Order: sequence, then C-alpha cells, then structure tokens
Amino acid sequence: MTEQEQEQEQAGRFTVGYALAPKKVSSFIQPSLLEHAKNRCIDLVPINPDTPLIQQGPFDCIIHKINGEDWKKQLEDFSIKNPNAAIIDPPEAIERLHSRISMLDVVKELKIHEQGTTESLGIPKQVVIYEQESLDYNVLDDLCFPVIAKPLMADGSPNCHTMSVVLNGEGLKKVNYPIVLQEFVNHGGVVFKVYVVGDHVSCVKRRSLPDFSPEMMWASSNGLLTFSQISNHGEENKNGHGNTMNHAVEAAEMPPLSFINEIAIGLRKAMKLNLFNFDVIRDAKVGDRYIVIDINYFPGYEKMPFYEAVLTGFFRDVLDRKSLSMKEHRDRDDNAIKL
Repeated sequence: MTEQEQEQEQAGRFTVGYALAPKKVSSFIQPSLLEHAKNRCIDLVPINPDTPLIQQGPFDCIIHKINGEDWKKQLEDFSIKNPNAAIIDPPEAIERLHSRISMLDVVKELKIHEQGTTESLGIPKQVVIYEQESLDYNVLDDLCFPVIAKPLMADGSPNCHTMSVVLNGEGLKKVNYPIVLQEFVNHGGVVFKVYVVGDHVSCVKRRSLPDFSPEMMWASSNGLLTFSQISNHGEENKNGHGNTMNHAVEAAEMPPLSFINEIAIGLRKAMKLNLFNFDVIRDAKVGDRYIVIDINYFPGYEKMPFYEAVLTGFFRDVLDRKSLSMKEHRDRDDNAIKL
C-alpha cells in the first residue's frame, strides 16, 4: 500500500456507488472485483433505484449505466449537492452512443497520424430505412449484399441487440423497420474488441461472423439469417468439421498496438468518455484497412483480462485526483485567509 493510501486508510475509505441493471450487477460486480477494491481502500456500494439518489450515499464517485430523464435529473441534483463527487460518465456523452445512425460519426473525425505504418481507419457504409413501404432500392446502390440489419437504438432496450444478416432482396422484406442497414465486410471471422478504461487500453481477439461468398448469398431462399442462427451454425461446424473458426481466431495477427492506442485515445477525447469499448475488423481484401463497426458504453469488462485490477486502478486514479484537487483548493483558501 502506498503512503497516500495509508493516509487514506487512516482518514477513511472511498465509496464508489454503482447504478446498474440487475443483469449487469451479476456479471460485473464479482467477489474478485470487490476484494481488489477493498484492498485499495475502496468500497463498492449498490445504489438503490427505488430510492432518490440524493438520499443515498455519501459517495466519492458514481459509476452508472441507467437511461432515462429521471435518472439524468437525479444525477444533476446529486452533483449540485455533492460537487466533489466524481460522476463516471456524463449522461449527455453516453447518450450519443444510443443512436446507431450517428454512433460512428466520431470515428470519421479522428486524425490518425501513426508514423511509418500503412494502416488506415474507416467505418462501414450504412443507410437508414424507416419503413418498408419507403424502401427505395436506389438508396442501396452504395451497399452490396450482404448487409447487417440493426435496430436504430443501442440503448440497452430488449430488442436493441436483435440483429440479422440480410443476404438478398428477399431478406429485406422480412426485417423489422425502422432499421439501419450496414455494409458487411468480410473479415476472416475475427473481431478485435478494444476495451478502454480511462488511460488503459486492452485489445483482444474474438470469434465473429464468418465470411460470405456470392454463392452463399443467392443460394438462400429465405435471404435472412439472425445472429443466433449463424452462431448455432458455427457450433455445428465446429463440432462436425473441426475447430475451424477458433483456429482462425488463434491464427489472426493482432493490429499494431500503437495504432489501436491512437484510436482509443482519440475516441476517448472526442466522446469525453472513460468507460467504453469499440469493435474493429480487418478487411479481408485490404489487409491494412481497419473498420470500426460498433461502440458500446460500459461493456462487459468481466471478459477483459485482469479487469479487477484495471477497474480498481482506474477508480483509485479518479479518487486520488479528486482528493488532490480538493486539498489544493483548501490550501488556496487557507493562504487567502492568512493574507
């Protein structure tokens, strides 16, 4: 324990309140995380959604993943009453990730200047269709099948993760509108998931959707595959024909770490967020072209290696900076009184 932490231990402990959905609590708030936090003088305390936030606490810091104007107003009232408490992260910044129409716009604004590399960064082409009756196939000229059909909102609602791969025109008749149609880029069945926790960046490889050939697309009479259907099909292939997909993940070369870090830093600054992840794929046709396909707030950090130490370290950094700022403010006040 550092000298600063020993002083904090003597003066008292830090309290971090968490406002999360029950499913999120069960996955994120693990005994190992609580133990790591405890060892660094941090108590993780649940926030009761049925009790006004201003009546709870005291909290030195609040982490949250709850939507709605009521919660937003509660955070505002709490911040007014407790100006020294850190709120991770601002609701206004989080809300920008709720719309898939504009979610990826921030990526286009990034200026990646990695020296001596040929890597390029982009986003998939996409169009928004609000109702099937207004579907104009001319709008799809810039898109080629297959495309991914995603709900407009990514706000944690029950259907926000219901996605499908549309293989041909028949499939467009079967999706639920309104919808975002996003270009599907063959990427070797591997996605790179990049977790950001303050200054910390961690990139891991994960299995993704398989590549699609023209023959596969037009051979489908249904024209539509849900993500769950594709996942089950992958399991059948894995069990019946060897561990092909897992081998592809193991064999995939990681993107340059400096390139990934530069993207992460740029996104963090542009979005003003500390807790998020983004999914990157590598174009199978152009090996040095990388595409950001999704950004999520407060993702499943329990899937990130050593997440307990990373999150606890982040909490300490936030709280220590707050404590130092408060001490400097008190010192200035004391000096002003002496003068």
